[in-house]
Amino acid sequence: MSLCLIKSSVTVMMHDGTEACPFVEDSFSRFLSQSNIYGLCQAGEQELLAASLKGRVVSFRYQDLQQKIRPVAKEVQFTYIPVDAEIVSIDSFNKSPPNRGLVVGITFIKDSGDKATPFLNIYCDYEPGSEFNLESIAQSCLNLELQFTPFQLYHTEVHCGEGCTETVFLLSGHDQRIHLYKENASLHQFEEQPVERLFPELQELPSNVLWLDVLSIPGGRRLSAFGCQNGCVGLALVDQTVPEVMRSWRVQQDSPISTVLLFPLRTRVEPVETDSAGQDTDIGYNLLVTSTIEMAVVYRDVQESGLSSPVCLSESDKCDAVLCTLVTDLDFDGHKELLLGTYGQELLCYKLQNSLRGEEGRFQLLWRRSFKSPLLSIIYLDLTGDGLKELAILTLKGLHILQHSLTRTADLVLQRLNDRILKITVLDALPEQDQDTAERDVVSNDKECAPSN
Repeated sequence: MSLCLIKSSVTVMMHDGTEACPFVEDSFSRFLSQSNIYGLCQAGEQELLAASLKGRVVSFRYQDLQQKIRPVAKEVQFTYIPVDAEIVSIDSFNKSPPNRGLVVGITFIKDSGDKATPFLNIYCDYEPGSEFNLESIAQSCLNLELQFTPFQLYHTEVHCGEGCTETVFLLSGHDQRIHLYKENASLHQFEEQPVERLFPELQELPSNVLWLDVLSIPGGRRLSAFGCQNGCVGLALVDQTVPEVMRSWRVQQDSPISTVLLFPLRTRVEPVETDSAGQDTDIGYNLLVTSTIEMAVVYRDVQESGLSSPVCLSESDKCDAVLCTLVTDLDFDGHKELLLGTYGQELLCYKLQNSLRGEEGRFQLLWRRSFKSPLLSIIYLDLTGDGLKELAILTLKGLHILQHSLTRTADLVLQRLNDRILKITVLDALPEQDQDTAERDVVSNDKECAPSN
């Protein structure tokens, strides 16, 4: 007897056949000067940092003001950034346990009149009680002069042996290299180290890297992807314990790569099945690649197929260049959606259809939303602390915060509760010898459909 239930919902359709965007705008913060594609990052659990080109960094969060939760945008005075400097990129992370503290990295170019000098500033406060205080962190600066023009500043975890991990900065530059910055705990500062020691896949690059993404996967391995100015896309499967490149692939496109993003389409969090070698057997990883001219493309099951199984996202090239991407479960059905933000001022949402194993699925455009300026960056996080995440979208003019429709979300919660009650009722009606098997099916189905928030 099947316990699968058909989900009923009312969907508003647009004139072009797509659905209506399920988000409503909650706030907009206008900036005094424009930002860029590297100008937004998450700082802690419920705060964002947005950098504009003219030396300004704005902190954005929701605060309890007069018994109401209100958005607050406040400029943070980071030391050793001249007011006339052009900020190129910003990133931040919380140190990997057992270490504590928020680390913020900012790259900028200082115009000294006769020449422009690039810098990387890394902010981290080591005083107990101040490790997460942004105002205090902004005054604790390590100032590094660079010999190259910086691009994307990115952080990722590396294995340090004995099950420990450490978070490091990776910075791409116009010198056709990736630079690694790792903390020296004894000196309480970050130092540049040869990237090939920890990331052998990031040496001998074919061009300037405009976007980099790294994803740890089961079995002590990772996938690393990069997109270059000359249109080259690189992908590597790496054994992190050595580290050693196990396999690598490259493909050439006809225009500069704007983003690369590695992701699984499944949102289940229970441990995956592994074989005797520790390889996962029940999950596939994919690579989303966008460029300045061509259609966005998803390479399927890259850990097995490399870059040989592309699926194009139709209409993704009709809104000018795609500048930012996000992959997450926005409708809480256990399957992720793909968001593309474009220079043509459109936010596009795609979802995989017919994704059963053995069938070639296609990504369908579900909905789109228009903005008044180009989209530069997207982050999905719980800013209000209510357990429901918001979409933070950085545009050329400022920061938009979009929230889930509370009506649609409440309807979904009630529907899930009704489904659960119906399943329990069906279980009670089954013969006792069939209840154990049916209950396992119910639990498995509940995990599959659990909201990702």
